[in-house]
Amino acid sequence: MQRALKKKGFLYEIMKNRILYLMFLPVGIYFLVLAYLPMPGIVIAFKEYSYDGGIFGSKWNGIENFKYFFESGKLWLVTKNTVLYNLVFLTVSTILSVIVAILIAEMVGKYFKKTAQTFMFLPYFISWVTVSAFFYNIFNYDYGALNTWLKSLGAEPIDIYSNPSMWLILLPLFYVWKGIGFSSVLYLSAIMGIDHESYESAKIDGANLYQRIWYITIPMLKPTIITLVLLGLSRIMRGEFDMFYQLIGDNGLLADTTDIIDTFVFRSLIFANDFGMASAGGVYQSVLSFFIIYAVNWGVKKWNSDYALY
Repeated sequence: MQRALKKKGFLYEIMKNRILYLMFLPVGIYFLVLAYLPMPGIVIAFKEYSYDGGIFGSKWNGIENFKYFFESGKLWLVTKNTVLYNLVFLTVSTILSVIVAILIAEMVGKYFKKTAQTFMFLPYFISWVTVSAFFYNIFNYDYGALNTWLKSLGAEPIDIYSNPSMWLILLPLFYVWKGIGFSSVLYLSAIMGIDHESYESAKIDGANLYQRIWYITIPMLKPTIITLVLLGLSRIMRGEFDMFYQLIGDNGLLADTTDIIDTFVFRSLIFANDFGMASAGGVYQSVLSFFIIYAVNWGVKKWNSDYALY
């Protein structure tokens, strides 16, 4: 009996699955160093940070940092922009990723399928700095390739950097273009795991390609879609800072349309050099994200507990 209990212990579990734990070790170290160890630094949000005192020695000022953030007059604007942009990104990306994954799965040519996947995956590895450089050289009002070509045809140049409405389309377009290769792979792996006997049975019953996709593939993808959407909603208050700041920068003409919490906090930190206020913005994002994912997960659990994250 004592020997059987030892086999159920923690050390026995570690030794039994040591290869799996070694594979997980780099991921565990990554999150430990970058996510968990810095967590005590959250106290900066409640302090008047000074270089002499440091994180834990600075003067405590309660919620003064939050007051500055709430009284800035832009809290509602940047929160609304962050949430709406992320909802559009998540919705468009999910729909197109599922469609692309299904199209790739149904392709017959092996080499064409691999080539298509490679070309779609490449933008994921391009930094937003590089993307912004290409974009600026194409759409610059005075010297951009597009406007130079339009001028040579006698047409009016397009001033994208002073037209806020155009960015409502451009930003989701760039987001999907850069990330669809990676996100479609997740759905493609789920499609590859579907039992092919289901498709064979459907063929025998006379179901065509579209019917097999609608009645087999999409229902089988539902758990994966819901899980990835829930994970996406957990970041709904976290804007794509790299994309927004590199493509738009400090363009005041586009601020009301494209300003999100991350860019607002970053500019406030750069101009005011206030670490406490920047940390308060991060706490505001995290708290709202927690309540949003908790509420959505609760709703999913009420609908179908099998699809909930916890």
